[in-house]
Amino acid sequence: MPDTSVRALEGADRPGWKLSALLKKGMLGALVIFIYIWSAYGTNLSVSELVRGYPFMADFLNRMMPPSTANLSGLVAPTIETIQIAIWGTTLAVVLSLPLGLLAAQNITPHPAVYYVTRWVLNALRAVNDLIFALIFVAAVGLGPFPGVLALGVHSAGMLGKFYAEAIENVDKGTIEALEATGAHKLQIIRYAIIPQIVPEFVTYNVYRFEHNLRQATVLGMVGAGGLGFELITSMRLFKYQDAATILLVILLVVTGIDHISNKIRARLI
Repeated sequence: MPDTSVRALEGADRPGWKLSALLKKGMLGALVIFIYIWSAYGTNLSVSELVRGYPFMADFLNRMMPPSTANLSGLVAPTIETIQIAIWGTTLAVVLSLPLGLLAAQNITPHPAVYYVTRWVLNALRAVNDLIFALIFVAAVGLGPFPGVLALGVHSAGMLGKFYAEAIENVDKGTIEALEATGAHKLQIIRYAIIPQIVPEFVTYNVYRFEHNLRQATVLGMVGAGGLGFELITSMRLFKYQDAATILLVILLVVTGIDHISNKIRARLI
């Protein structure tokens, strides 16, 4: 064993070293506790307020029971529209994020400047919530599912691009170096060295993002981007709480079904 390792082990047995380590852990623990207390005051966390508000929550839930089945047939079209928004939003995100992910990966980006600019673009797309994008696109192209597709595609591109870049950076460098030694150019390296290694991760990320976009598609309707969310917010505004409960159950069933299907797809492809 090297002398440095021996000295480190000897130092670990000294009381002073143990005391210093305990002090550091204590200070770190105190800092974490302080941050949580500070955040609790900043967000007005109050268990008593929650307990005091329980009767109002119970009253709200009672008004939603039993769920109404009168307009169940009218939810078929919005449900299909929600799924279509998620499909096209995810597809658009994949198309946008593939080149961004390649340019944001340090091991294959053509220049450091390109790397930093692309990373900034991905950060910007992730920083703006998809609801904000939906409001922008509703103002641009009007109400309906199309602004929902655009909002999901642009926001999800920021997330997928980051995941793609990290997956590319984690590939086996030996394969890349072997191809470079044969004189292969960038496209050949991407095609034969990188893509085969990242396909399983790409499938996982895309399927997960589709599940997420399906849930978000139900929310985007609240700002006029179509789908079940539009029906939900309309029912809430008209105080049709039983209709709203039915819509929530439909959303739950759709998300559960898509989750089951995506698990099957993931199991077959990975």
